[in-house]
Amino acid sequence: MSDLRPPPAPATLSFSEIIGPIDKQRGAPLYMQLQRSLRDAIQTQVLTPDDMIPPERDLAAELGVSRITVRNAIEGLVAEGLLTRKRGAGTFVAARVKKDFSRLTSFSEDMAARGRKTHSQWLSKSEGVVTPEEALSFGLSPGTRVYRFRRLRYADGLIMALEHSTVPGHCLPSLDAVDASLYAALETTGHRPVRALQRLRALAFDAEHAGLLGVEPGAPGLFIERRGFAADGRTCELTQSWYRGDAYDVVAELNDVR
Repeated sequence: MSDLRPPPAPATLSFSEIIGPIDKQRGAPLYMQLQRSLRDAIQTQVLTPDDMIPPERDLAAELGVSRITVRNAIEGLVAEGLLTRKRGAGTFVAARVKKDFSRLTSFSEDMAARGRKTHSQWLSKSEGVVTPEEALSFGLSPGTRVYRFRRLRYADGLIMALEHSTVPGHCLPSLDAVDASLYAALETTGHRPVRALQRLRALAFDAEHAGLLGVEPGAPGLFIERRGFAADGRTCELTQSWYRGDAYDVVAELNDVR
């Protein structure tokens, strides 16, 4: 797919000229008109990722509407994940990543394919024995050693996800074998997943997860559970990930098998 986009709006244009006027004579509520205009400007890339939206007071004065109208419009787009609020900085067009779940790739590979620089903030690395639930998922005997990895994943300096992975002890030589990419470490031992089962669900972040991901409590997110299988058929990975809803789009290709 082409990555071409329209040229940026001239700096001399006011915000009202970029998104178009608000028609106070129309039957539609003003906040819905403003919301639709902002949505259209984002989807047509007139407003591009990380563009700043003017403060509510300034935008209300420029458009000749109330601050409540502006606030309602912006809150709706934040809930959709098209806009994101950054504490102490303002409201911005979300820098979203499209994740194609028809391909089995790691976070590092997804970001590298989009030219993004990644790094992780390790929250914990630990060695232990399987819990009863993990023993069932992995098909392991009680007391079997496992490694657990918990970290925040970043792309271009922005927190994208919180990730918690558990790997059977026979799949890795040590905790330190995992550096930037878990899948790269598993590949060196011949235990990289070749297929996986995933479950996805939408959620609203609680205070703990919101604090780690840098969003407001109640912000929308995506919870993903992945169970990966190595070439020998054994489960080699259990990963739970919490993705920011303002940073990720899910894409899947569907085919008619009739």
